[in-house]
Formats: sequence, C-alpha cells, structure tokens
Amino acid sequence: MQNISNIIEEHLKQILNASRQGYIEIRRSDIADQFNCVPSQINYVISTRFTPERGYVVESKRGGGGYIRIRRLGFERTDALAEKLIAIIGGSITQREAEGIIYRLVDEQLINRRESFILLAAIDRNVLTIGLPVRDQLRAAILSAMLMTVF
Repeated sequence: MQNISNIIEEHLKQILNASRQGYIEIRRSDIADQFNCVPSQINYVISTRFTPERGYVVESKRGGGGYIRIRRLGFERTDALAEKLIAIIGGSITQREAEGIIYRLVDEQLINRRESFILLAAIDRNVLTIGLPVRDQLRAAILSAMLMTVF
C-alpha cells in the first residue's frame, strides 16, 4: 500500500498535468480534507516533492483568500541541456538535491529508470564515504561527468 505522501503527490501531479495554464492553485485545507489528513502533511509533500530540483516552482499567498500555486518547469532537449544541468549542480550538491535532479530527468523521460539507478548509486552517501563538504563537492563532480556522458 502506498503511503499518504505518495498518494497526495500523484494526485497533485495529475491535476497539474491536466491543467491548461501550466500551473495549479490549491488550498492546503481543501486537499487535507480530501485526503483526511492534517494540513502540515500537505506542506510536507509540497516542500519535499515539488522542489526546484524536481522542476517545480511553488508560490504561496497567505490569508483568507490564500492559495498555493505549483508551476511545472520543463527542460527542453537541446544541445545545451548538459551545460544547463551542470550550472544547476554547481561545485557542490547535496544528495537530496542530486536525487531531485535525477528524478526530474526520469519524469521528463530524458533518462530511463536503469540510467537513473546507475546515477543514484554513484552519488549515494553510502558510497561516497568521506566527510562534508568534500562529499558534496565530489558528488557534484561525479554527477556532472555522468550527465555530460549521458547527454
């Protein structure tokens, strides 16, 4: 059985995919009521699953008429894609951020699942058994080199 966070994430992605505007506006309390959970669960899903690394921009407006707007950003397959990714990665990247980039590439069908597993294995903290900040710098170098090869 899927956990509630996965179910909420999939629901929001379905709504977003069906949106003609390229974004959705939701109310935390409405989604929480729909899934019979607390509003903080919605916050958790949005803050961990709808990140810039995964290709989303989240805006919020507080107050009585407040909303959360989720917008999907896309990568266009171009010759410059690898350079754009390397610029995003920079000289240092956390495991969570790197995973977000990899998941985004899978979501946009720019790499397949097998390639994603290889990338994820290479950048895992259990493989890169050195201290911070060197580990994040090494992860960035490995991920950048692998993406240059893939693209």
